Amino acid sequence: MSFFCSISGEPPQDPVVSAKSGHVYERRLILKYINENGTDPITGDKLEESDLVSVKANPKAAPPRPPNATSIPALLQTLQNEWDATMLETFALRQQYNSLRQELSYALYAQDAAQRVVARLIKERDAAREALSSVAATMNVEVPAQAGDVEMSEAAQEAGGLPADVLKQIDETHQKLSAVRKKRKAPEGYATTEDVKGFTAKHTIPSLHSPSPAGITSLAVSTANPSQFLTGGNDKVVQLYDRSTDKVLAQLKGHTKKITHVAFREHQDEPTLILSTGADKIAKVWAHDTASGEYLPKATIRTHKGEITGLAVHPTSTLVAFGSTDHTWSLHDLTNFNQVFRSPEAEEAFHSLSIHPDGTLVAVGTPGGLIQVFDIRTGALAASLQPEGAAPFTVNTLSFSENGYHLAAPDSLSSVAVWDLRKPKIAKSIALGDAFKVNRVAYDISAGFLGVAGNEGLRVFAHKTWEELARFEEGGEVADFAFGQDGKEIWGVTGREVRVWGAAS
Repeated sequence: MSFFCSISGEPPQDPVVSAKSGHVYERRLILKYINENGTDPITGDKLEESDLVSVKANPKAAPPRPPNATSIPALLQTLQNEWDATMLETFALRQQYNSLRQELSYALYAQDAAQRVVARLIKERDAAREALSSVAATMNVEVPAQAGDVEMSEAAQEAGGLPADVLKQIDETHQKLSAVRKKRKAPEGYATTEDVKGFTAKHTIPSLHSPSPAGITSLAVSTANPSQFLTGGNDKVVQLYDRSTDKVLAQLKGHTKKITHVAFREHQDEPTLILSTGADKIAKVWAHDTASGEYLPKATIRTHKGEITGLAVHPTSTLVAFGSTDHTWSLHDLTNFNQVFRSPEAEEAFHSLSIHPDGTLVAVGTPGGLIQVFDIRTGALAASLQPEGAAPFTVNTLSFSENGYHLAAPDSLSSVAVWDLRKPKIAKSIALGDAFKVNRVAYDISAGFLGVAGNEGLRVFAHKTWEELARFEEGGEVADFAFGQDGKEIWGVTGREVRVWGAAS
């Protein structure tokens, strides 16, 4: 007769029987159970060690051999069981592996989401700082600049006059330039009216900027390196190109909408600056690094809350002016990129801006056909110019003549007026044809030529006689243009091309 432990189910080595329940147990197992629980593991009745009775077998015999080791079929069954157990364990490990992969994927996703949240919070923080700076500027309160975030201080003076040192620079420049204004003559070897009449297409630089969205919106030609020029495009990029090598020297990114204006700041003993404005309401500045030869980001100016529609470097070369559709214009110091002045908000938005060659006046154009001329030193309105009886039109471009006596600007959708600032009144209105739409007007540095660009090409007129000297229509619409060195070339942008007109070689 065999006994089996009621706890382990195996033959006991030291069997005992409960006097209360009659169940057989292995002594060591039941003693542990009684010590921990104090009850019978089967019936649950209270049980003590004294209730256990030893079972004595006679004759004493060796424990029986396990049945699973008594035959070959039993051994095969054991092996089968081991194999099944191995497969089950492998399956469990595979499930655990897949679970860990899912946990890892979730952790990576959570990390990516956290990084996106941090990036959004940084963006919101920067926007909050900009809003704070704007409010501080309107209240004339300085806000400490955050190192590494913005490379300029937005603390500014608004409608409160210029700082004394800036005002001194403007006055000194005005006195120096106005003293020689009447004596200004075209440099020796400068192009004549007969030269301009003979201008033809000399060179075309195709496929500038991205084809989507296509189109160059603005142009500036270097005076220090006449073969280099800047273009701004609908693709939000500013390009610096060298015509002599036919290579793009730099692609400057940072705007989020189309470029509206580009300009060089080239001043003796100072690094060359590239400036740009965009429909994204910001202006950017890059500085030439002599060590690397590259243009590095220097500042991002976020003063205005509307599209920046005007950009002009002041004759001092230390100031730059911006006009905006937020109804204000502003002055910024190019040595530290701080705003030094911002005009009070006007009734109309500003769609163009130009600075007088002596540096004391700034003119802005409005969508109602009005031109307002302000004294830069005080911010006071010096003159308001508006054609009599004209239908509503936008003054989208302005240009002072180099001698400072005249201001060219549209006086209708398809004509250009030359204002005599000494009177002030319109000295000449140049009709361009009913289908012509003016994009840009500009005087050359000799004040001898006036260029007008529009949807039907580019036309050049002689100042005073107003004779049409040249007409370039082969490229279609001209968005912007500039006179080259000594007036011997004219550069214009048509679509994605830059065209150069000059004397036939």
